Amino acid sequence: MHFIYLYILLPAFLFSQTIQYKSEDANITVEKIASDLGVVWGMTFISDDELLFTVKTGNIGILNTKTKEIKDIFNIPKNQNLNYSGQGGLLDVQKSPKFSKDNQLFFTYVKEINGKTTTVLASAKFQNNKLTNWKDLFISKAFFDTTRHFGSRITFDENGHLFFSIGDRGVRENSQNLENHAGSIIRLNLDGSIPPDNPFINQKNALAEIYSYGHRNPQGLFYDKKTSKMWSIEHGPRGGDEINLIEKAENYGWPIISYGKEYWNNFPVGESTFKEGMQQPIKYYDPSIAPSSLIVYNGDLFKKWNGNIFSGALKLMHLNRIVLDKNNKVIKEERLLEKLNERIRNVIQSPDGKIYISTDSGNIYSLSSKD
Repeated sequence: MHFIYLYILLPAFLFSQTIQYKSEDANITVEKIASDLGVVWGMTFISDDELLFTVKTGNIGILNTKTKEIKDIFNIPKNQNLNYSGQGGLLDVQKSPKFSKDNQLFFTYVKEINGKTTTVLASAKFQNNKLTNWKDLFISKAFFDTTRHFGSRITFDENGHLFFSIGDRGVRENSQNLENHAGSIIRLNLDGSIPPDNPFINQKNALAEIYSYGHRNPQGLFYDKKTSKMWSIEHGPRGGDEINLIEKAENYGWPIISYGKEYWNNFPVGESTFKEGMQQPIKYYDPSIAPSSLIVYNGDLFKKWNGNIFSGALKLMHLNRIVLDKNNKVIKEERLLEKLNERIRNVIQSPDGKIYISTDSGNIYSLSSKD
């Protein structure tokens, strides 16, 4: 993405845009703080004002959220065999839970080996505005010649574990097959090793890295340290997008149970919407919103939103807000920022409680409030 240099030193007012938006519970100021970046897939704050972001085609940059200055700091080397065709490319980024000490960043991306592609977890060191020591920590056994359903988001619990999601790669039966990583959520230690208490570590005909399975294409994953709960959001087929509460060793049903329909006719996918031993979603969307990214908001800026789930919507182009009761039942849904008319790819919370979103048209917006 070489064109990023064209605007690095341009004044902020050339692409700044601020609009007011009223939600049911908040008055929101929406400010466009960057544009023309390409498809910004992942974002993570490496300081109070520095937002590191990934672009699908392999570029990594830093946006200063105060000055609006953008620095292009890294491009994935050609020898890493990044494949960004279809739904592939450089995907998520998250800083290490020990970032202040280890300066480590984690990435997911799509790698091509011998003509087939898979989802990979990589790490790198960030020092002096540079990335060094890029290395693959985990190459998943999800090699197929399709260009879809790679996942992938990264999150961490409070016990030193890293989780990341992988889609079924467009081959439905993968999700019920524990002998490959497709259609699953992976759990590793920060060094890429396998935790000894992973649920399938001693099971024959199962891969030890798998934490949960039966997923279609989870592009949102978030561990809420306040409640010690992990949430995912995944694409259904035609309808049937799901928000799931992720628990160890559980089977989330795809493609045996689903609330979606086939693409080629009006028949439901799978056997039914329920089967003993398979988990039900907390919420499903019909028609599909095409969700990407998910967070649970916990901040001081939008106090009424604490504990709410936020997700980007690609197809229906909005920021989706879900309110839960104390039993994790959905009591309200709100669709925000529809007037932006943008495919929202990523949503994160900043250290000061703002919400930041990226869009497939190459924009980054901040959401703040004076309520």
